[in-house]
Amino acid sequence: MTDTTALPTPAGRREWVGLFVLSIACLIYSMDLSVLFLAMPAIIADLDPTAAELLWINDIYGFMVAGFLLTMGSLGDRIGRRRVLMIGAAAFGIASLLAALSTTASQLIIARALLGIAGATIAPSTLSLVVNLFAVEEERTRAIGIWGTAFALGGLVGPLIGGVLLEFFHWGSVFLINLPIMLALIIAGPLLLPEYKAETASRIDLLSVALSLATVLPVIYGLKHIALDGFQLRHLPPVVIGLVFGVVFIRRQKTLADPLINLSLFRIPSFTASLLVNLFGVFFVFGIFLFQNQFLQMVLGKTPLEAALWSIAPSLVFTVMSLQAWRVTNRFGPVKTVLGGLLVNAIGTLLMAYAAYTQSLYAVLAASGLIGLGFVPVVLTTTGLIVGSAPPEQSGAASAISETGAEFGGAMGVAILGSLGGIVYRLAMHDVPMDALAPADAEKARATLGGALEVAKAVHLSDAAWLVEARTAFASGFALTCLAAAVTIILLALLAQSVYRNGPPIEASSGH
Repeated sequence: MTDTTALPTPAGRREWVGLFVLSIACLIYSMDLSVLFLAMPAIIADLDPTAAELLWINDIYGFMVAGFLLTMGSLGDRIGRRRVLMIGAAAFGIASLLAALSTTASQLIIARALLGIAGATIAPSTLSLVVNLFAVEEERTRAIGIWGTAFALGGLVGPLIGGVLLEFFHWGSVFLINLPIMLALIIAGPLLLPEYKAETASRIDLLSVALSLATVLPVIYGLKHIALDGFQLRHLPPVVIGLVFGVVFIRRQKTLADPLINLSLFRIPSFTASLLVNLFGVFFVFGIFLFQNQFLQMVLGKTPLEAALWSIAPSLVFTVMSLQAWRVTNRFGPVKTVLGGLLVNAIGTLLMAYAAYTQSLYAVLAASGLIGLGFVPVVLTTTGLIVGSAPPEQSGAASAISETGAEFGGAMGVAILGSLGGIVYRLAMHDVPMDALAPADAEKARATLGGALEVAKAVHLSDAAWLVEARTAFASGFALTCLAAAVTIILLALLAQSVYRNGPPIEASSGH
């Protein structure tokens, strides 16, 4: 009997142009997470926000994105991923205009919240549409790499574009640049992008939506404040409340015929293993790079501009690797790519521990580049495995789970690893003599390196012995954190190897 199974159709010009449109939309979504960094002084001067309002202006976009990812991914599976993306693009443009025209801090907070809700449609919709566009595995892997590059570049170019615009225009211009991109997406989307939705999906369960928000938002809120203030008991209740709602959310999903998240996805070994690797990969990279940025400035004495310039080379490694990671995956297959990437990541993290301990600038840069070489193929390949392991009718929800996992991973990495380093710093500084300082200043200097630098500047003791000890204590905390991270990454690789051996990924069985 002749095998009549049709081979996947290679992508043509229409599909690659569609990928370009999706990637630009993803870049804008990512860029809005960081575009306000340089605009804050102008916003403060114009709108005069309170300290609480200023915090919400900064954070509300990310909170809303994290909170609504699951809902928007599932909604795309139900009513159409392209339709949800088009609605989200229109809402993103309108919210951008409202943000640009805000005359009070409250208006800007509301506009940023609406931007976040609209932005939550973009990441899962664009990723699931990439999977729809590219049927050939090798092409899909490359396309996900390009999509991931756009996502990463958004965070890098956000402050740069914001700085250029602020040099010549009102701060609202950082939002107005979203309008032509969203308009182009609305025009080009129906022409270039396929529509896909589940044929038998029912209406979305609104109680599940509410429970998902009650789960995600408090946890992200608590973790971000732990990252900002260090570990304090007052930040634990939101995390605990969110976890309790999470248990209720999971129980409700088990009772629904058509749940917001189909928990059977987590019974697919390659899906769960890839999700965990992805989450913890982001966890360690975000935490380590937070330390790295502080290390360059507070230990090595670089200005923010100098630190940014020294970080260009490792950033280029991340960018180039994002564009070329598909070659590694197609050459070695997804499992070997993930396991090998984790090993390289662990070696880079060990080198970072050495760099921190010896306070070596060049070792830090080399370690950062090596981490990028390992991390990028891991995160892009596991993203493809997460979406590819799910049934086609659930790829929108799978994409949203992947993005939500990355949000949690980044927030936890900054909070937990930052807290671990802080504990080591305080232990190391506990018995350091500071007889020349007032008790309040000594307590501040023993709490954080930032506090020690502020005290030293205020009392004009930039060469004090205790300040040298403070820098060494911070470097020791950084080094020990990296050592713990390297050991955990190796254990994660062993766990992933075991799971992949028992349940090979779909891509692995169909490709190499």
